[in-house]
Amino acid sequence: MAIITVVGAGVMGSALTFPLSDNGHQVRLVGTHLDNEIIGSCLDRRYHPRLKRQIAENVTPYYSHDLAEAMRGAEVIVLGVNSRGVHWAAEHIGPHLVPGQIIHMVTKGMETIDGKLTILPDVVHDNLPEPIRDQVHYSAIGGPCIAGELAARHHSAVVYCSRNPEILPRLRSYFGTPYYHIWTSTDLVGVEVCVALKNPYALAAGLAAGVLEKQGGADESGAQMHNYAAAIFAQGLAETAIIVKALGGGMETVYSLPGAGDLFVTTQGGRNSRMGRLLGMGLAYSDAVEEMPNETIEGVDAVVSIMPGVKAMIERGEIPADSVPLLTEMHRILTRNQPIDFDFNSFFSKLPFTPPEPSKA
Repeated sequence: MAIITVVGAGVMGSALTFPLSDNGHQVRLVGTHLDNEIIGSCLDRRYHPRLKRQIAENVTPYYSHDLAEAMRGAEVIVLGVNSRGVHWAAEHIGPHLVPGQIIHMVTKGMETIDGKLTILPDVVHDNLPEPIRDQVHYSAIGGPCIAGELAARHHSAVVYCSRNPEILPRLRSYFGTPYYHIWTSTDLVGVEVCVALKNPYALAAGLAAGVLEKQGGADESGAQMHNYAAAIFAQGLAETAIIVKALGGGMETVYSLPGAGDLFVTTQGGRNSRMGRLLGMGLAYSDAVEEMPNETIEGVDAVVSIMPGVKAMIERGEIPADSVPLLTEMHRILTRNQPIDFDFNSFFSKLPFTPPEPSKA
């Protein structure tokens, strides 16, 4: 039995307590300063109000001021905060870390630092105090996993990744269950870039529903906008591959669970899709965001934080200037309050691989 501490009582971090508790581990669920209502409910009723499920008896809830106690003796520290909270998390866990612990990242996103795109495990590393930052291990999760489905013990397939292959079998043994299927990878960069970019591209795919609604819905023949959404999905995956390749990640990661799989599941609903629908209906972003008060739209945050790094990559000649037209368009829509104006003919002009020659047979 291991002691696992989950920092962040949102839906995804909390959902991971289910396979851990099923495996008999001692699980400590620590809320951030924003999670007091959730932790209060978990303490009083053993009920998680956002997952709408009872938590297991071997899950102990803690308020944020008890973080030091909750981390004591833990083998793994799971970071389940959102992308805006990684600096807070590094600041607060840093004083209580001990050598050999594993920091396991649920949080998805990237930051632009000094003109370079930086994956969040590296952001956490750089914001921890010395010398502990180099005495702990870093890992992350990528792949299609909706928190409510994991908590319901529906089959889910994900990738656990780390630059240190030695810790991956241990993580797999802690978290893996007959319903939570884990593959492992050392392509930390590829996985983290994929899971960061899936949110803006899922938001873009969500535009299709709004565009259809703006036109009055399906016509008398029942024609939808699936072709529109599929073209955006494919272009998003192509742009992801371009950026992954430029940053040194692997193409196999893009076209498997962390890339194609995670992008697919994120297009199926949620906050990014709802924001995409509102924008597709013709609302400016400043109006659309008013329709979703008190909600963090990870796709918006990702576009704003990633695009400066992408522009710097273009300026340095690391990727072609016209290689990311979809991400560029989403940045324009979200930061300038401008309407959708896709040039679909600009898609697929740059690919991260050379297509095979057609057969002459």
